Amino acid sequence: MSVTVDGDKSVSVPQRMRRLLRGPRPESVPVVVGTACTVVGLIDVAAGVFPRFRHSRMHTLAEVLPGALGPFAAALSLSAGVLLLLLAHGLKRHKRRAWRAAVVLLPAGAVAQFAYRHSIVGVLVSLTLCALLLRHRDQFRALPDPRSRWRALANFVLLGASSLALGLVIVSVHPGRVVGDPSIADRLQHVLYGLFGIEGPVDYAGRTSWTVAYSLGALGLLTAVTTIYLAFRPEHPAARLTEDDESRLRALLATHGGRDSLGHFALRRDKAVVFSPSGKAAVCYRVVSGVMLAGGDPIGDVEAWPGAIERFMDEAKAHSWTPAVMGCSERGGEVWTRETGLTALELGDEAVVDVADFSLAGRAMRNVRQMVGRIERNGYETRVRRARDIGPTELERIRRAAADWRGTDTERGFSMALGRIGDPSDGDCVIATAHLPGSGDGPHGDLKAVLHFVPWGRDGMSLELMRRDRSADPGMNELLIVASLQAAGKLGVARVSLNFAMFRSALARGERLGAGPVLRCWRGLLIFLSRWFQIESLYKFNAKFRPRWEPRFVVFRTSRDLPRIGIAAMQAEGFVNFSLPRPFRSRAQRPCGHTLRTAQEHEVRAA
Repeated sequence: MSVTVDGDKSVSVPQRMRRLLRGPRPESVPVVVGTACTVVGLIDVAAGVFPRFRHSRMHTLAEVLPGALGPFAAALSLSAGVLLLLLAHGLKRHKRRAWRAAVVLLPAGAVAQFAYRHSIVGVLVSLTLCALLLRHRDQFRALPDPRSRWRALANFVLLGASSLALGLVIVSVHPGRVVGDPSIADRLQHVLYGLFGIEGPVDYAGRTSWTVAYSLGALGLLTAVTTIYLAFRPEHPAARLTEDDESRLRALLATHGGRDSLGHFALRRDKAVVFSPSGKAAVCYRVVSGVMLAGGDPIGDVEAWPGAIERFMDEAKAHSWTPAVMGCSERGGEVWTRETGLTALELGDEAVVDVADFSLAGRAMRNVRQMVGRIERNGYETRVRRARDIGPTELERIRRAAADWRGTDTERGFSMALGRIGDPSDGDCVIATAHLPGSGDGPHGDLKAVLHFVPWGRDGMSLELMRRDRSADPGMNELLIVASLQAAGKLGVARVSLNFAMFRSALARGERLGAGPVLRCWRGLLIFLSRWFQIESLYKFNAKFRPRWEPRFVVFRTSRDLPRIGIAAMQAEGFVNFSLPRPFRSRAQRPCGHTLRTAQEHEVRAA
């Protein structure tokens, strides 16, 4: 009898039993060590903060921690605990620098155990964990993540706030030793002074004052040292698309760009790229919170896709990033899963309209026909042109209007946004504009709405951006989409990709007669989430134009990675923002994407 285990196609049951008896694989050592550091770090912090903990029944366990007793007990315990907590995540991600720091810290902890506590058990535990790291050092070779020196400011704010909170706890956990009745303001002042090594207004009986002073001083020193280290360490900036990379990608798109409607979005200049060994295929990506996000299918010859995918996976492994692909096609998902062993999950459907089949006639198009007719009767005019055919003055006005009409302060977009309008290298893009003659008093003249399409091979275009003046009549998007579809033939366009509808099939099946309770419950949840993400309204907006639906997939390693990938994707798309406030960000850190085709909430709501 044989079973499939961890990708092995034929593993007998006895072999499986032997694997279990051998214990965890070497690859799991970083996770085990990282988890151990987290647990030990928490216990170490507790031992340094709470005096009763050091004399409780957990005393035997606390013995294995560096510096649990002695004149500098609390300070050493807090320092070791905080450092272990800081290192734990890096160890789990196989980071080389975290390994080096842990290898230095553990022997130092062993020395402290022997010098201050004479604990043989503590020395053995520290050295055993250090030996485990040394034995499996080949598992810790991940390179550093992209970063900037703004990380130092973030560390100072976060670790400083944590030190302040811990300091208040330390000052307050000795009620029987406090002299007098200090107020909250006095305690806070004592903590702030203590972080800088200055004696504060709170006084304690006996040696407690020394314990509190050393503990606060250690927290302040730790905050200062880690901030200085992050500020002066070598910088590893986030990768950007170079001019050479962009020219090579454009050459691939000129030959193979018709395969994927998202191909042109690979030219976003805040993405990095890896090419196949032959140079005939490429994968573009961005790293967000340790997740290596690729968007759409690989670019180039399908036969060369495996080489580009292999380079992508090698890069992810070298940095211990979590690989993921957002919005790939069914064919792209098949290649990704076959070449990497990853898993694919349907994410939604892309609305594609064949120009030859589009018509406003018929009952199904009645609402769109009436809305467009009403707007045209109000005097609105439309123009659909290639970007290269628009003068520089008008192009600048369109670009400025699109920026002013953005519905949010945060730029949105990653996998389905280009991040620019009117760039000289994007002359093949199509720009549709709506005008109201006689209303030129505003800052943008008679311009009332803008649609921006990027090329999709030689005979297609893909919707990238929808913007409208909030004072314009509702239905501007419908008007411009219809105008673009009607003018597509003259532009040599045979197919138009519209918005991407997440979970479209679940919404469609859930509203049908006979849908089961599980499907109806799932649809109800999606409708509830639509209050914030406009999932249902975007699907219904797309459905107005009677498109054909092309499924899109997310590719991931394991289901455990999905929450992390989801958060990283929302960060990349602009729905979640963990960056510093705008005045404190460098130009390289500011997002450049205009909008995501799934993020047209304000536009769809207005429609």
